[in-house]
Amino acid sequence: MSGELPAVSFDLSIEQLRARPGAKWSRHPGDVLPAWVADMDAEPAPVVRSALQRLLDAGDLGYPEERPGPVLAPVFVERMRRQFGWEIDVERVVPFTDVVQGIEVVIHLVTEPGDGVMIQTPIYPPFLTTLDIAGRRLVDHPLRRTPERWELDLDSLATLVEAGRPKVLLLCNPHNPTGRAFRRDELEALAAVAAEHDLVVVSDEIWADVVHAPNEHVPFATISDDAAARTVTLTSATKAFAMPAVKCAVAHVGPDDLLARLTGLPTHLFGSIGQFGVVATVAAWVEGDEWLAATLDHLGGQRKRLVELMDEWLPAVPWIPPEATYLAWLDCRPLGLAVEPCEYFLEQARVALGRGPDFGVHGEGFVRLNFATTDEILTGLVERMASALRVA
Repeated sequence: MSGELPAVSFDLSIEQLRARPGAKWSRHPGDVLPAWVADMDAEPAPVVRSALQRLLDAGDLGYPEERPGPVLAPVFVERMRRQFGWEIDVERVVPFTDVVQGIEVVIHLVTEPGDGVMIQTPIYPPFLTTLDIAGRRLVDHPLRRTPERWELDLDSLATLVEAGRPKVLLLCNPHNPTGRAFRRDELEALAAVAAEHDLVVVSDEIWADVVHAPNEHVPFATISDDAAARTVTLTSATKAFAMPAVKCAVAHVGPDDLLARLTGLPTHLFGSIGQFGVVATVAAWVEGDEWLAATLDHLGGQRKRLVELMDEWLPAVPWIPPEATYLAWLDCRPLGLAVEPCEYFLEQARVALGRGPDFGVHGEGFVRLNFATTDEILTGLVERMASALRVA
């Protein structure tokens, strides 16, 4: 790691952030504080920046030597072994440009229009839009909120599967937007139902590296040999390493028939990862652990700070601090607003938040707030929201 750069930098000014061309800071007018998308207000990891700079310094933006699989797969296999004790076969690793692409491809290959897909809602909006566009049927398995956490409703699970007859369980673990890092016993219950009803499990584990201690991430495919054989695990370095623009993801494909179909598809049918994505991901997964540890320390501090801010400024808004991710799922229903809370806070507080209904019907009255930012911005977000409510 270069001695000239800090391990992690969240000290960017608002002016520096507003100068960024990415969607987070460019979508809204200049007087709006954005917390609507899962993108960190951080400098890239120095090892990633250096790796990309070396590529530029070489002056070669031509075609890569080989497809990305042979480069990425061994790095991914080693990282899963080191981080989670998960031993996987390198031949079962398939590259994608991003996790959502992988989800869409797998859903397309293993289901037909009208088939059911079980999802734990509220959920990351592309899960729902994927089903809508593809003509697949949502089998809704809503999470249940307790005083301590959002939980899988295991009591209703078997009944919902029998009634809805899904072919796929589409899982988000850790969960977006609630921030749950599901426990092994919860995942074992899901795995038992998946085995009984012969469900393909598609597990989005992009948040696996952003888990707050003492919570831990449990890859679904590690639950049992049967779970491993029926699960497609999708992940990427982009969320944890603040680089969604590089477009690089990988899948571990457990089902033999699905692996054969994926690897038998025309080479360019779904596009391919560019060299920048491969270089950035390899640098992050091989050399980025120090930066990641410092980032998690900062995010843990911001999570604690948000608890203090909410208690002081917005005590009427219930929420449960997340076990994973850098996202807060805020229940604004007690405020009794006449319009959607997201729209209210954008217009009255000049704060851009994630719109609750986009996460499904159980998101009505909620907003999602990204706290992966600076102290100044996080404080400004909450104070603006509170001030708008006082004026109203």
